Parts: sequence; C-alpha cells; structure tokens
Amino acid sequence: MVLLSKITEEAIVENLKKRYMDDYIFTYIGPVLISVNPFKQMPYFTDREIELYQGAAQYENPPHVYALTDNMYRNMMIDSENQCVIISGESGAGKTVAAKYIMGYISKVSGGGSKVQHVKDIILQSNPLLEAFGNAKTVRNNNSSRFGKYFEIQFSRGGEPDGGKISNFLLEKSRVVSQNENERNFHIFYQMIEGSSNQQKEALGIMTPDYYNYLNQSGTYKVDGTNDSSDFQETMEAMQVIGIPGDCQTQVLQIVAGILHLGNVSFIEAGNYAQVESTDLLAFPAYLLGINQNRLQDKLTSRKMDSKWGGKSESINVTLNQEQACYTRDALAKALYARLFDYLVEAINKAMQKPLEELSIGVLDIYGFEIFQRNGFEQFCINFVNEKLQQIFIELTLKAEQEEYVQEGIKWTPIEYFNNKIVCDLIENKLNPPGIMSVLDDVCATMHAKGEGADSTLLQKLQAAVGTHEHFNSWNSGFIIHHYAGKVSYDISGFCERNRDVLFPDLIELMQSSEQNFIRSLFPENLNSDKKGRPSTASSKIKRQANELVDTLMKCTPHYIRCIKPNETKRPRDWEESRVKHQVEYLGLRENIRVRRAGFAYRRVFQKFLQRYAILTLETFPCWRGGEQQGVLHLLRSVNMDPDQYQMGRTKIFVKNPESLFLLEEMRERKFDTFARTIQKAWRKYIARRKYEQMREEASDILYNSKERRKNSINRNFVGDYLGMEDKPELRQFLAKRERIDFADSVTKYDRRFKSIKRDLILTPKGIYLIGREKVKKGPEKGQIKEVLKRRLDIANVRSVSLSTRQDDFFILHEAQYDSLLESTFKTEFLSLLCKRYEEQTKSKMQLAFSDRLEFRLKKEGWGGGGTRTLVFQKGQGNVAQLKPAGKSLNVTIGDGLPKTSSECRTGGTAAATKQIQKPVKLFTNGAAQFSRRTIGTSQQEEAYSTPNKCNRPPSSALPKLGSQKARQGHAPSRTQMANLDFLNVPDQGMSGMQRKRSISQRPPPAPTSRPKTQPRPLGPRCRALYQYAGQDVDELTFDVNDVIDLIKEDVSGWWIGRIHGKEGLFPGNYVEKI
Repeated sequence: MVLLSKITEEAIVENLKKRYMDDYIFTYIGPVLISVNPFKQMPYFTDREIELYQGAAQYENPPHVYALTDNMYRNMMIDSENQCVIISGESGAGKTVAAKYIMGYISKVSGGGSKVQHVKDIILQSNPLLEAFGNAKTVRNNNSSRFGKYFEIQFSRGGEPDGGKISNFLLEKSRVVSQNENERNFHIFYQMIEGSSNQQKEALGIMTPDYYNYLNQSGTYKVDGTNDSSDFQETMEAMQVIGIPGDCQTQVLQIVAGILHLGNVSFIEAGNYAQVESTDLLAFPAYLLGINQNRLQDKLTSRKMDSKWGGKSESINVTLNQEQACYTRDALAKALYARLFDYLVEAINKAMQKPLEELSIGVLDIYGFEIFQRNGFEQFCINFVNEKLQQIFIELTLKAEQEEYVQEGIKWTPIEYFNNKIVCDLIENKLNPPGIMSVLDDVCATMHAKGEGADSTLLQKLQAAVGTHEHFNSWNSGFIIHHYAGKVSYDISGFCERNRDVLFPDLIELMQSSEQNFIRSLFPENLNSDKKGRPSTASSKIKRQANELVDTLMKCTPHYIRCIKPNETKRPRDWEESRVKHQVEYLGLRENIRVRRAGFAYRRVFQKFLQRYAILTLETFPCWRGGEQQGVLHLLRSVNMDPDQYQMGRTKIFVKNPESLFLLEEMRERKFDTFARTIQKAWRKYIARRKYEQMREEASDILYNSKERRKNSINRNFVGDYLGMEDKPELRQFLAKRERIDFADSVTKYDRRFKSIKRDLILTPKGIYLIGREKVKKGPEKGQIKEVLKRRLDIANVRSVSLSTRQDDFFILHEAQYDSLLESTFKTEFLSLLCKRYEEQTKSKMQLAFSDRLEFRLKKEGWGGGGTRTLVFQKGQGNVAQLKPAGKSLNVTIGDGLPKTSSECRTGGTAAATKQIQKPVKLFTNGAAQFSRRTIGTSQQEEAYSTPNKCNRPPSSALPKLGSQKARQGHAPSRTQMANLDFLNVPDQGMSGMQRKRSISQRPPPAPTSRPKTQPRPLGPRCRALYQYAGQDVDELTFDVNDVIDLIKEDVSGWWIGRIHGKEGLFPGNYVEKI
C-alpha cells in the first residue's frame, strides 16, 4: 500500500475493499501486515503455501501471514535476537486465527526430534484448550478471546522449538455468572453438556443448558458453524497431550459442572436475612466440590468478620442479606473458574518449560478494542490494554522512526500523527493529576462490606480529579473516555466491587476443607498470616501486567499485524464502508504509509550490516581491516547499489527500498548456496566412493573362485550407463516414464546359427530390455533404420545365469520360454546389478552356474524352431576369444586369464598409488541417464543400488595419500599438477548429482606453458578408441570412436594416462585397444 498514488483514508479503504472482494485478505504497509477478516475459510493456508513462503523474500509471493512469520523466524536465527508479533484490532477482526496460523507455520518449518515434536504438539494443542476455557460468543465475535495471552515459543540455537511459556491477562470472570443478550458463557460449559458421555452426564448431573441460571440469562445456546460436541473431544485430547493426568481431568470437569450447579442455588429474604430457597440444590455442588453440604449453606449465607476493640480482636458471624448471599455465591463461582483457568495455563507452561532460555518468538493474542451497549469494568481494562499496545505501535513505527532519522542526521520532514500517550496517562497516572485507576484504588481502599455507595463516590472523585481532561467526560451513570479508537461510555455500576476482587476468607477456608486434593491445591493461601498493606486490586494488577508486557515486547524485535473487521454481520463479502474507514483512521494507517513512503525500509548498525553481508566480497570476508563505515560503503559499491537508494547515518546504514535489500539477500544466499554445494559435493563424493568400493567388492565376490578374470577388469570403475541414455530418446521410448537405468551397454547377441548381432542391453529396477534396429518396410519412413524392442524380461522371471570358467565375456540369461546368449565387456557389472535387483524382488539369491560346457534353449518360431545349442570353452592363446561354429555347437578358445581367486587390489605399493589416479567416483556418471541431473540437496535423489551393509570407514584405497601419487609420478612436470585431489570432482549429472567445485575454474591448464606446443613429440605406444568417452572432470580426456590417443602410461587400475589434441589426462583403458 506504500505504492498508492493517493494517500487518503478513502483511497486506503477502496484498495482494501478491492482486494477483499477478490479474496485477497492480506496486504503490506512496509513490514506491517494488514489482515481483513474474510469470515470464511480461505484456500491459501495449505502445506503448499508453507513450502512456497519458506525462505522466500517478501516480494516474491503475495502478502501473507506466513511471509511475516518466516521473516520473524529467519531474523531470529540470523541475528540471534528475540522476536515478537503484536496482533491488534477490535473484537472479531481475526486476531486469534492469525495467531493460530503463526504457531502452525513455525511448527511446520522448524525441525527437531521426538522431544521437539512433543513441544510442538503442546504448542498446537494449547489453542483448543485455552479457547474452550477462555473464549466465548459475544455480539461482536462468535469466538471472542475473553482473556489476553502472550505465548512465547522458545527455540534452541539450532532453531528447534524446545520450550514455551504463556502469560495470561485479565480473564473476564464476570462472564461466568452473567452474560449480555445474544452472548454465551465460556465455550467449555456448552462443550461439556453436548459432548460428555452418558456415564459422565450421570456422574456430573448434566442437564440441558436452559436448566442452569449461569447459562440461560442470554437465551443463546448455539453458535453457527460451531460443533460443541466435537470441540469437547478436542479439548479432552488437548488435556491428554499436555500431560494433565486422567484423575485431574475428571476433577476439572467436576469443577466446571459444580459451578453450573452452584449457580442454581437461589436465596429468599427471611426477616432481612438470606435463606437458601431449596436446600436440595446444595447437594450436587457440594458433592462435586467435595465439601460438606451444611457447611456450604452456612458460608453462602453468613460471613465471619474480625472486630477490633481496645487492642483486642474477636471473630463474629454476620448473617448476609439476599443480595449479599447472591454476591457471595457468584464470587465463589468466579474464583473457582479463574483458579481453574490459571491451573490449565500453568500445566501448559510446566509441560513446555526449559531450564535455559535461548531464543524466542512471542505471539501476543489479546482481546480487541470493545464497545458494547453497556460497557463495564472489564471493557475498561480491555480497552486500556489496547491503548497501551497502540502506544507501542506509535512509539516504534511513527515516533521512534522519525526521531531516529533526526539523531542519525538523515534529511527528514516531520509527519504529524496522534500520540495516544495522553490517553494512557489519563488512565494509569499515579499523581499530578492522578489517573482513573489511582482514584479507583483509593475509593476501594475505603469501602466496607459491599459498599453500595462506593460507585457514586468514585464518579464524584473522578470528576474532581480529571473532569477537565480533554479526553474525559462524565455523564449521569458513568464516564466517557476518548480512546484512540473512539469514544466509549462506561457504566460506573459495579466498578468498585469488581476492582476490589476480594475472595472472603470464609470461602477460601471452605474450599480448603474439600476432600479432593486437586481442589485444595487451587486455594493455597495461608489464612493465619497477618495481612499488611493495601490488598492488590484488579486494576493495579492489569496495570502492572500491561507495563510488564510492554517491557517484554520492547526487548524483542517487533512485527505487527493490524486486523480489520469489515462488518458486524459476520458474513463473507459484506463490506461496511464507514466501519472500515473508522478502523483505518484510528489504526493510523495513513500516517504509517506516509512515514514508510518518505522514510527508509531498512536500517542497520554498521557493524551488524557488515557482519551480515561481509561474505559478498573478498575484502570484507572473513574480516574487514578498516573502519566499519568504510566497510559498508565498500560493500554497497561492490554490488553496484545506486547512491540514491541508501544514506549513511552516524552509526547506521539506511536502505530506502525493500528491493535493494532483497538484492543483497539474494547475493548472500547465492554465496551460501555455493559453499553448501561445495560441502555437499565433498560429502557425496565420499559417500559415492564408499558405495562404489562396496559395489566392486560385491561384483568381485560373484565371480570369485568360479571364473578367471581379465587383466583390466579387477579394479575397473563401474559407469552404469555406457550408452548415454539421457541423450537417447529413441531408446528411452521403450521404458516407462522416469524409469531409472541401472545399466546400459551395447552388447553382442548370438542367434541359432551363432551369427553375432548388436543389441542395446538395458537393465532397470523393473526389467531387462534388449533393443535392436530394423529397416522400416512400409509407410512414410520406409527404408529408415528404427529402434525395435526385441525382448523384455521381468527380473523375477530370470531363472539363472550361466557363464564359463574362462576369462571370456559370454553369459546366458535363462528364462521360461527361451534363453539369450550375450557377450559384454562389462558382464561383471551387469551381473552384480542384476543379482541385487533379483534379490530385492524375490527375496532369494540369483542362481549362477559356471561350466565350460553351456547349453541354451532357442526360441520357437511358428511350426519350427526350438531346440538347444551348446557352447564349449577351451584353452587357447591370447586374450581375445576365437569362435568356431560347428553345427549346433560353438567352440570358444581363449588364453588363460588372471586366477579365479583374483580380487580387487586393496593394499600394496603400486596398487595403492594407482588408486589415487583412478578416482573411482569420477566416472560413475558418464552419460548416466538413470540418475537424472538434479539440483544438489533435493529430496528426490535416489540410489540405484541397495545400501552397502558395511558401515565402517571406506577402505584405505578410497582415501589415497597425496605423497604416494607424487612419488609414483616421478619427474614428469605435467603430472605434478594432478596432485591436488580437490579438482577430481563428480559432475552435476548422473547418480550423485554433484557439481564441480568452485576452485575448478582456478586450476592451471594441465600442460605447463613453458613447454612449446609446436615441439614434435617422439612417437610412442598409441591406442584407438573403441567407444566414445566424455571426460567428467578437468583432468580426464574426451574422445570419439576411432580417435587415436598417445599412450603415456598404463596402470593396472584401468585408468591410463594419455594425450590427445594436445591435452594430457586420464581415460579408461577398457574403452581403447592398442595399435
């Protein structure tokens, strides 16, 4: 609203109305949130919105209470300062609902374990419990808070809510015994009547609401949209969560029922003395409260008074008249209810208390400003507290802000506003002149018994003390105060009695005689101690609490929600122009907009600003070596902020627009994001290395003692995707959407005549795919070569796999219908993954058969086909298999490989050193489509393989020593540059989803500049690429099929060092053949 072209009350009201009619109930005035009560459930309070607003800047999303709450929470964490939110507005404007959403959001976004979750449950469950006992229907609001509460949610330094504390103010006790027309008593009475079980109703003597005098005065028993029965179950569940024992819960209900039955005890006048009209009605309250029926009757109709004469004192019993007896009955009912309410608040505090307070967010949900047909002492106190809250708002948003500009030397034109301190002083001043509360206490100090004439005395004394005050007027039945929200007429009747708020010792003594420990604990007074000094009054108590609350709020960083009530009908989309305009005026929204528009959105002490944004430049991070003001200027200039967007004060920096601040915040977030990615990358690199070490181990175990191994297959790194499936939509079309790929490679398949055919073999968690290519015979694509799915096998349907004992690459997949004979260089990797997936699905081990004579069944085709073929493996020469078909058998001859007992190298000189070059984690993701590229830190990352069973630290081979590499590399100048392990990073594609470290860009080129590029190199061993390879890091080569590579060094790890196109680096030896 700061951007409105006209700043008038009419323009503000029109803007609010337009938004309200379009179901936008929130808007901003700078950091102040304006909320209009929609009187219906809005659709934007779901988990989606919580996710949307979490960590977002204010301008990124529409105005919302979640945005203000997230800002509070983040400021608390960043600045280690306590926060508070002051929710203000008149009764029925939506303050309590706003407080609920704030607590719900904090509960959702903050982390923590079981203890923290318990505290969160208590925070959330305290709402229905306190609403049941502290809220009621009034003519203005169906769920009006009849007490004030300041809820402190306490946090650990890590941001988990691990404690809390509630301070409650001025429960409207008079509501227990009397209500105005069209209003109700506290919700709990109606909840208990509607929701209690038959057994409970019998035990508590529960009847219909119209039976009870304390409920039938207003003639209103139901509230639209409220289910008292289900609310009762929620209230009882809340007591359980908070930890109130079952027997105490029962006694809580007994007190509530006892109060209702007590209200039905009526009195008649008998010779100027009160007498209980029907003694039968005493039985049930006496039974429920655990006291003697006769004693209850006695204490309701008489009072013990102390009489002093001549230095001696004696007690005499005074019989009460009918009016005094009714007053005594009501005083007992109000005391019972108020002390029960205090017990519930204390129970919540005990359940949440923590020994050491660290950080906190306070939520002030207090009764709104009230104007009724008849306004009594309670409305006077409620409106006083609201006056104090308005004073805080003025002090911190209008007065303090303008004064700060003057102090800091910022150019400023003062803006006029109404300061309500004059009204606060009228009410609470002690002397010169004394305030209304001081006069009230003086009159109460001289009251005797009930003091019927005290109220008229009060009115006379008020006229004498403050009669000339411009914000005070008197009338025949009371007085008028010109509050910030308008003039309110107060009826003086009952002011003194309700202010005195004295519970006679007789009644305390009566309740202390109860058989029930719980009730006795509510009345802990020591009646034998001497009473000295003036007893405290209700007004002095609320004044003290209000000032303590102000002190607490002033110690926190405040945030504001100004709630507006659009109508008195409580219906959605009903807009009363005059009512809204009145609220806009007394809330001071126009002045607030003017100050915010002319002023600066953000201000910060130099030191704190420098501390927060130092990370943005190398000169200021980690430490600025100069004056704080110069450091701030350096920061602002380095981010190119326009000079007209900020001003430098004497001790603070002032930033004009929020957008400029958001720019700084975004840059800061990006810096932290970079650091977080670096840390994540290192961690995931470690995890990936450990996992692939485990995978290699397991793969080696599959063939151990059963099959000879090829020389370069022992320590080979597993790539997974050798086809680059991410860039092959023509192959992915045969897979399900988002189906992950464990393995993909081009293999050789042999048919019934042992003719070799190329196939693409793909393994996913769901099955095995064999994809071939065929020429299209008809249609518009006739003559084109297209991919065709030749076979799909469910993993669970694979019966077994057969292999020879030689070092060849043949394997047979056995299935119910027919078998597939395949040849793959990466058979060990494929088999290890297949075995894992098979075990996951069938909960049994894959059957592997090793023999030098293998049979496989052929596919039946029409009337022919079927039968079997045989493979015979024999010892030959060389490492390449020689094939000789002979009818229905195929003879395979191949030289001896590594012994069957060969396994992965783990220790020892060369092997350990070569591990360092190998860097197994580097190659995992070469074209690995099965692990789609994702932003680091997302929850979507999944592992393609089961988690290794071994939880100990990775083998030493996975953590090489820097020195070992240097020693092995000798004097070759180009290789010393590869010693820094930080540059061997997992890229952002593939399984790990890691990105390169920031320092990669700072790495010098592999070849030293001192070596002339034109110098001819002596011809040495060379090799030709069999497969395409895309280097995954700066020290790896990239080449295509048939590229020729100069071979500098072979290594048993499988990672060789070579040179191509003038670049020297690592490449996988099994991708090439020597020439």
